Amino acid sequence: MRCAYVNRAAETPLFLWVCSWVFAWARSLALAVLTGIAALSVALAWTSSAPVADFRVVASFPHDPTAFTQGLVFHAGELFEGTGLYGQSTLRRVELESGLVQQQIALPKHLFGEGITVWDDEIIQVSWRARLGIRYDRATLQRLGTFRLSGEGWGIAHDGQHWIVSDGSDTLHFLDPATQQEVRRVRVHDGPQAITRLNELEFIDGEIWANIWLSDRLVRISPADGAVIGYVDLSRLWPASRIRDPQAVLNGIAYDAKNRRLFVTGKYWPRLYQIEVLSAD
Repeated sequence: MRCAYVNRAAETPLFLWVCSWVFAWARSLALAVLTGIAALSVALAWTSSAPVADFRVVASFPHDPTAFTQGLVFHAGELFEGTGLYGQSTLRRVELESGLVQQQIALPKHLFGEGITVWDDEIIQVSWRARLGIRYDRATLQRLGTFRLSGEGWGIAHDGQHWIVSDGSDTLHFLDPATQQEVRRVRVHDGPQAITRLNELEFIDGEIWANIWLSDRLVRISPADGAVIGYVDLSRLWPASRIRDPQAVLNGIAYDAKNRRLFVTGKYWPRLYQIEVLSAD
């Protein structure tokens, strides 16, 4: 169901909400089945040697439980969040301590918002199937312009020199910020195994950290060659006593470089967590 290409006359708020919900549910269900099959076949043929780290919760903050979180970034003391779904996608400035949305701008109804990153005085947001990126003024959230992507946009981060974009596959694309053109790419792999479904991204201490869609693990990636450095297992983060919606997947990594704080959350999660990653055994 390709909601992005429906007749404009059908794009009522109710239609778009139903369309987004049905599409997201169907995509999650289909990928869950395929992921289970793939995981079984991989487990029979390959064993990872990459270390898997545990974590501890340092602090917990309120988070909008209606937010379909697609992007998260912390910069200069401010938390920004990008949300998705057709007709509901936003870019927002959020108060960390309260979880309250201080300012937000809605994306056009035909765009499905995805990952975000801060670049100089701008915020860059990618969209899913429209192959479009959006530039905003960081201070006002005013839209400054758009640029084309070569494929789908899932996550975006930067290494101080290039924008790094994921597209849901095992490939990370490095773009020149001045031209928005790809200058190189890496295939993410753990030994012989390709790591696909790379989603939201963050650049932390010289490494690319990524959510893997439908997984409770973060993956740490070498930007030089795409090799997996390790994983962080966050499967204990969702409270065991709370029923979890199938769409409420882990998604959202933000790093406060000045204070070395790491934040994570998920789609429809009621909490945002500051965590400390522990040394892998």
